[in-house]
Amino acid sequence: MTRAGFVAVALALLAAPLAAQHAGQAEIGAFGSYTSYDKAFGLSSMTGGGVRAGYLLGSVVGFEGEVLFQPDYTISPSGTATTIEPLIGSASLVVNALHSSRLMIYVLGGYSILDFGTRAPYDFTDNGAHGGAGLRVFLTNRVALRVDGRVIYSPHTESTFGPATATHYLATAGLSVFHLGRTTKDSDHDGVSDNKDACPNTPSGAVVDAKGCPLDSDHDGVYDGLDKCPGTPAGAQVDANGCPADTDGDGVLDGIDQCPGTPAGVTVDAKGCPVDSDADGVPDGIDKCPNTPAGVTVDATGCPLDSDKDGVADGIDKCPDTPVGAMVDANGCPLDTDLDGVPDGIDKCPDTPPGTRVDANGCPLPVEAVKPPAAAAVLAPAAAAVATSQAKCPPAPPGSQVDANGCLVLFVPGAVRVVSPGTPPRPTLILTGVNFQTGSSVLTRDSYVVLDPVAASLVANPDIRIEVAGYTDSTGRKFMNLRLSQGRAAAVRFYLARKGVPPARMVAKGYGASGYIAPNSTAAGRAQNRRVELHKVP
Repeated sequence: MTRAGFVAVALALLAAPLAAQHAGQAEIGAFGSYTSYDKAFGLSSMTGGGVRAGYLLGSVVGFEGEVLFQPDYTISPSGTATTIEPLIGSASLVVNALHSSRLMIYVLGGYSILDFGTRAPYDFTDNGAHGGAGLRVFLTNRVALRVDGRVIYSPHTESTFGPATATHYLATAGLSVFHLGRTTKDSDHDGVSDNKDACPNTPSGAVVDAKGCPLDSDHDGVYDGLDKCPGTPAGAQVDANGCPADTDGDGVLDGIDQCPGTPAGVTVDAKGCPVDSDADGVPDGIDKCPNTPAGVTVDATGCPLDSDKDGVADGIDKCPDTPVGAMVDANGCPLDTDLDGVPDGIDKCPDTPPGTRVDANGCPLPVEAVKPPAAAAVLAPAAAAVATSQAKCPPAPPGSQVDANGCLVLFVPGAVRVVSPGTPPRPTLILTGVNFQTGSSVLTRDSYVVLDPVAASLVANPDIRIEVAGYTDSTGRKFMNLRLSQGRAAAVRFYLARKGVPPARMVAKGYGASGYIAPNSTAAGRAQNRRVELHKVP
């Protein structure tokens, strides 16, 4: 075999791992030797050979004995040629300082005996101690190449050559064979012998610890070495190969997925549960309108519903039945700028004066005179005293005071009231009987009976200037009450202007829920507080 072929074979042998050596193994071997005796002995260095036997107490410590034979030495004491046959025996404790599957580096020490034979002057035997080091290179599980060297020291030599002590040097090289005598059984082939294997039925291929028990680093129930997905998160369910499953395909593994039936395409959190950023009941990922305002009613795709098509979504629309085409505010309620009861957007006469009766399109109806047939019969005694031919005003309501012309006395002396804190008292007339349609500023027809005499009196007394003041009760929101009272005051002013009172003599003002004249705790009291007053102003 060429040198290159020998090197290749050696490297191949050294490449493959072997089973580690362990307690209970026996070793026998043969070796060649090279001995260099103490110079005082006069013996030249010589090769020889021997045998050894040993036993491993563990993977680190063992003991052994060996015998080395030397060939015949020819000596010529006193001129006569003769031969000696030196023999060296030793017993050693061996400590494996480095122990791998293919290599042991060891140190040894122990007792040596050197027997030089029966020929004078070498007819003696020395005792000594030795120490040394060596290595074993395992060619197979059973065969190892062994090389070592040692020093043998005799503290008291029996020789007659002069010095009291002697030092000798010895080197050996040979082969050792293991597994002779007692053998170790490993039934499950996990590298741990049966007598030390705490888990003797380990599946083939599983990685085990020093006791022969399988390791499961990710605690998924599939042993290392057999686990094809060794980094599985704790709690995840795995298949027979140790790989996690994700049944609903949401990226969160079964076993740690708290919402395992998530629909496809839904965005989920770390627990596998759907995320619904806008809280509309439709999960992110399938929500086509992901920024729906809170409280809005949505369809199956997460988009807002708007049943009345007014641009304000159901759920936050406070007026869900708005007519088609009507303009609405942020709450979805119709706007009615001219307060005629017809919403902006469908009001064809959007600038109708306050108080005007309108048709369904928001346009004014023809004005009809209202003259109750029994008006003359209910005149107050003072009004009846005025001859019909002299009257300049229509009949006043029953119980009212009239002047010499038959006109209503608007401001009776002593009828004064503080309109608002910080203002002086003003002469006041409460227009009892002036009513409006529910929730609006549209005058009812029976209000004309009260307002017509008032208008005639104002026309007959051109020096009187008035404030038309509207009031509501305490129910409802403050802003809406103020707006309603202003609209009702404006409606009365507009009616009086139609009856001939110059607008410049009149101011309309709404006071909302203020200036109570009766308790708001009863229905009767609230009815009195919903009123229109005339205040005489300078």
